[in-house]
Order: sequence, then C-alpha cells, then structure tokens
Amino acid sequence: MSAIAPTLQGFFTERLVQQRRVSPRTIASYRDSLKLLFVFVQQRTGKPPATLDWADLDVEVIGAFLEHLETDRRNGPRTRNLRLTAIRSLFAYAALRHPEHAELIQRVLAIPAKRFDKQLVSFLTPAEIDALVDAPDRSRWEGRRDRALLLLAVQTGLRVSELIGLDCDDVSLGVGAHVRCLGKGRKNRAVPLTSPTQAVLRVWMAERAGRRDEPLFPTRTGRRLSIDAVQRLVREHATTAARRCPTIRPEQLHPTSCGTAAR
Repeated sequence: MSAIAPTLQGFFTERLVQQRRVSPRTIASYRDSLKLLFVFVQQRTGKPPATLDWADLDVEVIGAFLEHLETDRRNGPRTRNLRLTAIRSLFAYAALRHPEHAELIQRVLAIPAKRFDKQLVSFLTPAEIDALVDAPDRSRWEGRRDRALLLLAVQTGLRVSELIGLDCDDVSLGVGAHVRCLGKGRKNRAVPLTSPTQAVLRVWMAERAGRRDEPLFPTRTGRRLSIDAVQRLVREHATTAARRCPTIRPEQLHPTSCGTAAR
C-alpha cells in the first residue's frame, strides 16, 4: 500500500464527512478532481495510483496537471481553480500527518489560483434557446436525454450540479408539477414546471424507466453525468444549433448557475 492511500481515505471519511460535514456534491467534486489527478500521474509516470508516494505529487507534477486541464481538456480558469481547491484541501490534511514531506506539501499549497476577468452573464434569446433545445438528435437515446436535460435547465434555471444530482423521484408531474433539488448551502427547493417541460420529461422518464433513487439523466452505464460531461454536451449541441442560429457562439457557450448559457 502506498503512503498516500490511508491519508486519502482519511481525507474523505474523516476530514470531509465527519469533521467538515460537506455535501455529497462537494465530496463527488473532490473525488472527481483527485481521480483526474491520479489518472494524469499514471499516464505521465507509468505508476498506478496504488504505488504512488507523496514525492510523485510534487509542485512540478501538480503544475503540469493544471496545465493539462487547460490545454488538453480545455477547462476554463474556474474549473482549473476548482480542481486546485480539491488538491489543496487534500494536501492541507496531509500536512499534519506527513511532516517528513512538509516542504513538498507547502510548495503545492502555495500554487496560486488563476485570476480571470469575471464576465457579465447574458442569456440566450428565445430563438437561440429553441435552436439549442432542438439540436440533439432525437433518434438517439443520448439525444433524447440531452434534449430533456437542456429544456429542464432552460426552464428552471437549475445549476449544473443540481441537474446532475437529480433522481427520478425528484420530478413530480401533473397538478402542481415541480422538480425538487438540493441546492447551494444544502437548501431544498422546489421549482415549478411548465406544460411543455412536463410533456418532454414525461416521455423521457417513461423511456428512462429508472428507480426512484436512480439518476434522472444517467450515462449509458447508469452513472451520473459529470459536470465536464454536461459542458461537453452543451458545446456539442451549440455547434449544431449555430448552423440554424448563427448568433450562437459555441466557443463562448457554457453552462452557468442559471441553467441556460452565457454568451
């Protein structure tokens, strides 16, 4: 067993769950960030995660990983900083348990977040929304899923994390139709659904045929979509929609906290 493994387990079970009592979505976000890091290190060094030591995660490797996120995965500064936050949190936890690696840990903790200009969020016009929602190929299972997801996002303004966290039981159709979600700050909220959104969701949920506690918008293997996956599908469908509606700029389009897209 590597020196990292017990610390990594304690970070999730002790630090995040018991001490900080963070939300399941935060745990999932940290898990995904660290998973990406370990996959990158394995591809770079040939060492599987089970054999890694702290010396394999020095400031040069972490810096290369952050550069990989921006250049190869085309993540923006916000996503890059989110991944760095997870890494910093793990290393801060490790600092008290591995004093022999104090210098290495402090150098990683000193990596700065990337500054960026905060853009004003503007919203898609009705014509752009129609083009984006109609872009998925409805002859494919993924296309029907994506159309339902995009329409729900546009109508409700749910955050991406809220969308991918929805279970089948969170949607109530018929009289008083609404969708329930656990939002920022662990606050529960219910958002009403319009008739067109209900109609699309009713068809999708019948096809989905999921159990109450299963993801409303799963992958082909039944797992939850990741934030990165939603970003990719929005960009893909925006590229298709731009052929019909040239005012859409796919390279500037991304999911936002309002659930639609910024331009």
